[in-house]
Amino acid sequence: MDNPEVGTEKEKSLNFIEHIVKQDLETGKYQGNVHTRFPPEPNGYLHIGHAKSICLNFGIAEDYNGITNLRFDDTNPSAEEVEYVNAIREDVKWLGYDWEDREYFSSNYFDQLYGFAVDLIKLGKAFVCDLTQEEIAQRRGTPTQPGEESPYRNRSVEENLALFEGMKNGDFEEGTKVLRAKIDMSSPNMHLRDPAVYRIKKVPHHRTGTTWSIYPMYDYAHCMSDSIEKITHSLCTLEFEVHRPLYDWFLDALDLYHPHQIEFARLNLTNTVMSKRKLLELVQENLVSGWDDPRLPTISGLRRRGYTPESIRNFADRIGVAKRDGIIDMQLLEFSIREDLNKTAPRAMVVLDPIKVVITNLPEGYQEDLQAINIPGNEEAGKRVVPFSREIYIERDDFMEDPPKKYFRLAPGGVVRLKYAYIIQCNEVIKDDKGEILEIRCEYFPESKSGEDTSGIKVKGTIHWVSTDSAIEAELRMYDRLFTVEDPIAEAGEDGDWKSFINPDSLVRSTKAKLEPSLISAQAGNRFQFERKGYFCLDQDSKEGSLVFNQTVALRDSWAKQQKK
Repeated sequence: MDNPEVGTEKEKSLNFIEHIVKQDLETGKYQGNVHTRFPPEPNGYLHIGHAKSICLNFGIAEDYNGITNLRFDDTNPSAEEVEYVNAIREDVKWLGYDWEDREYFSSNYFDQLYGFAVDLIKLGKAFVCDLTQEEIAQRRGTPTQPGEESPYRNRSVEENLALFEGMKNGDFEEGTKVLRAKIDMSSPNMHLRDPAVYRIKKVPHHRTGTTWSIYPMYDYAHCMSDSIEKITHSLCTLEFEVHRPLYDWFLDALDLYHPHQIEFARLNLTNTVMSKRKLLELVQENLVSGWDDPRLPTISGLRRRGYTPESIRNFADRIGVAKRDGIIDMQLLEFSIREDLNKTAPRAMVVLDPIKVVITNLPEGYQEDLQAINIPGNEEAGKRVVPFSREIYIERDDFMEDPPKKYFRLAPGGVVRLKYAYIIQCNEVIKDDKGEILEIRCEYFPESKSGEDTSGIKVKGTIHWVSTDSAIEAELRMYDRLFTVEDPIAEAGEDGDWKSFINPDSLVRSTKAKLEPSLISAQAGNRFQFERKGYFCLDQDSKEGSLVFNQTVALRDSWAKQQKK
């Protein structure tokens, strides 16, 4: 497992991609321009791995006075939807990046791509093949054995042109013909063994409707689109390294402008899946509540959970750019959001499992407005009013009748400080017939007010609380890892059921929580630190009188502690 070292400042040394870009600028390659692109396929929602690519492509351009395109590689209408296009736009903007007027689609270039394919046929470098997909696969060979050439490989240019036009006009059924590049069936690179360039697909496209009956394959459309847009550095994840010779072959065969494809390691996180296809399975089978389920690694899920754009950009910067794949511990991502929210999230007191405390030496109806700090160390964040009354709620696990040694919370005869308020002492415990605690009766020390304490009483514990008179209720959704194992796909094996590792406790709902009244004005997306409990975000499901908070991350910084060992 890769655990990059955390630094307080951005590493000044250049990564290998920056070295390449810098060298290209110094040599005058691409006339001193830097032009990158983020090219998602609109067949699902973006996840944290795409966030790394977004940060890299836009970041490289920003650092070297370049520009970045947002391009949708929309060549498979069977899987693409306008919903995904809109979600991708929202995610990129939310991360803080602006493509200005440079939004493109591969479908913008369908006429040009068709024309380039015709040129390949005229050059004798492409042919129409009548073999089925299964027959093509059977003849492809193995990495150590050459494949078998198609019996249709030597059709004349004229016949290929006529057949390809017929494919475009819808004269043939799906699966009956495919346009293939004529490269080398004995190449050790399987991607060069006469790969498909166009296939018949009689499916309406979300932008072009029923205009086309054929669609370009991804490998072909991707490099051509890069070339058309005059991209200088085409940054791809590592699995495209073996595709690069084909990327180069298409451009060289047609003598087109040639971007530089550079591969970097993709991001893999523990205890989740990073495949859009597998994420789609989870959504379609209702194993999660949707693409924005806070347990998913999707950008929309992270946003709903309370992650900030800054934390994700810092995370991408922290893990860096590598040449080999690895798996990053989820705790590093959590470290990044915790680091950000610690400085920016207002504090609030929330009791998850309440037990009533009656302060007997306060009169009925007593209320006092106390001052509480919103963000420690940030005076500009100001203070808030916290009502204090005769009856309050504390956490059930902040009281023990028979505590062990070094237990510094409330116990019979013991004292503890109520945060921002007073020191109290437990004098009596009231139980029901079954022995369950109904309430705890305490007295408070008036001279022990926080910030003005003259009581001389020494206490070692401080607990949070909420006044019963002004408490509001809410549902708290507590999240854990979606999967019980670090790599569910590898753990299940090739034919195993990876979904069997879904964590049944990945979502736990608490409906008993009592919140301080300042939270009544929270808006969806607002983030808070619930004192001693963790960071939470008000969910979009919230309605007036029915608040829902998602747990973003716990307070405990276990990842950083591991690094100190």
